Amino acid sequence: MRTLRARGAASDDVKQRAELFSYVGLDVTDDTLRAHYDLDGLEFVETIRFEGVGPLHAPAVTVLAQLWYLLAGLSYYKAGAARRVDLGALPLGVQGRKLFEAALHDGLGEFAFRNNLPLSDVVIDGGAEVERFEPFVDPHRVLTPFGGGIDSVVTVTQLTGRVDQALFVVSPAGGHFAPLEATAAVTGLVIVRATRTLDSKMLERRDDFFHGHVPVTAMVTLLAAVAAVASGRGGVALSNEHSSSVANLRWYDTDINHQWSKSWNAERLLADAIAERVGDELVVASYLRDRSELWVAKNFSEEKQFHQVFRSCNRAFAQSAAQRAPEWCGECDKCLFVNLVLAPFLTRAALREIFSCEPLSDPRREAQLRTLVGLGLDHKPFECVGDPDESAAALREVASHREWHDVALLAAVANELSPRSDLAQLLRQEGPSRVPAYWLR
Repeated sequence: MRTLRARGAASDDVKQRAELFSYVGLDVTDDTLRAHYDLDGLEFVETIRFEGVGPLHAPAVTVLAQLWYLLAGLSYYKAGAARRVDLGALPLGVQGRKLFEAALHDGLGEFAFRNNLPLSDVVIDGGAEVERFEPFVDPHRVLTPFGGGIDSVVTVTQLTGRVDQALFVVSPAGGHFAPLEATAAVTGLVIVRATRTLDSKMLERRDDFFHGHVPVTAMVTLLAAVAAVASGRGGVALSNEHSSSVANLRWYDTDINHQWSKSWNAERLLADAIAERVGDELVVASYLRDRSELWVAKNFSEEKQFHQVFRSCNRAFAQSAAQRAPEWCGECDKCLFVNLVLAPFLTRAALREIFSCEPLSDPRREAQLRTLVGLGLDHKPFECVGDPDESAAALREVASHREWHDVALLAAVANELSPRSDLAQLLRQEGPSRVPAYWLR
């Protein structure tokens, strides 16, 4: 992990920070959440419409919706990076405050780094006490947030037959993501859906707004918690593996992690804030927490029914349907990483059939490959990819396979590597996990 000083785009230097970001109110109806925010007089509204759940205005559901509303505000806060945040009378609580402060500072860490905009000066005002409402839920009924990539596929297949499972899918207002829907269809499971409508002003890419990454996985986790309790389910099974806790770089004595909201720290903060509102009846935990991306890839390689439909390329998931790539692009860091971690477990021909391209043999990908394995001049990519040690172990394994011997680049880079762990070690359990025993029986 590299330590870097301030870095920002020159065009952002002329932007002015806002003074006040306010939480105006949350409207809750039978099936819809409508969140209202204000940034120095500029109003924002986000709408979430659920399908397949009971009424949202039940007290235990509403208090979780308020927690989602708290974190969802960061999608609009970032437009002005206001110096003060006013939560008003929004129920916050001790654990809710800890979660919000971490989401603001760590969840927006990449945003702050890219905009050369430390947020250490932000003042948070307001926030009320939280009242606990314990729901009646079935612990053996589990909702699994599903993104159509290898991680969530493996969680689903591992939990099949162990719990009563349904998928939770978040769709944009512009229409469903085709590869996600196709992959979900293979599972044969019921889908509980939330359709998210962002305020249109955030889609305009305005020059006077700051832009950047927000902790969206944490927001989705809380929407899944809302949907779970609203449908009588007692579990939310996340798919965040061990290396999601590894930072990309260090900046001003702070770890910057693109995957903060998938990290072990975020999982615990989310669980504590949820328990503060609904008690321990709802379990929110990552099934993959003590596993590596290589363990996930190995298990996914055995689930051949998903190989021709799944997609992890981010270009397939643009908000605008017109901008979505119809196939794997074969150019981005995510395509290269998924190709790399599957290569130890699938034949070269099988990989080509999945991707319709071969990033690992593409000389144009050399700089990206070197960065993935920790040899590049820059930090680990701001993508949901494994830590450099995992990538290095995968590359050394692939370079030893006879069918890849014609790709001189792989052998050359592999010879420069000395990973701390080999493939066998990375296929073992590592680190803590909050997964309950009855998910593992």
